[in-house]
Amino acid sequence: MPVRTAEAEWKGNLLQGQGRMKLGTGAFEGPFSFESRMEEGTGTNPEELIGAAHAGCFSMAFSATLEKAGFTPKRVHTKAGVRFDKVEGGFAITGIELTTEAEAPGIDQAKFQELAEAAKKGCPVSRALAGTNITLKATLVSAAP
Repeated sequence: MPVRTAEAEWKGNLLQGQGRMKLGTGAFEGPFSFESRMEEGTGTNPEELIGAAHAGCFSMAFSATLEKAGFTPKRVHTKAGVRFDKVEGGFAITGIELTTEAEAPGIDQAKFQELAEAAKKGCPVSRALAGTNITLKATLVSAAP
């Protein structure tokens, strides 16, 4: 498997400085700053990128879990809310809320929830973030007739 890369550069002090983050594939490059991380400034931040990675990883893991169980998913859409809070000793990611909805014909609610939880536990990004409280709200969407 290839090694995935990303890079960041910060120029200046913490409050007035500016940074740029870039994915190794070139698929994303953008600015980040104190304001984009701690307030509502323009640009991205590390927590937002972790959320994107987690949402993408979980969506793929859930799709694979559904398929392995015999249910072909039509769609899995996931949002990740990353909580970044002041804690004793500094700041920390204190939780991630995954909210997903999926269309998977033929599955019942109980099996859907069981497989969603299994995907959350098996997702490589969830495992990498094992020290963080990760919650999941999964909604089974019925296909339109």
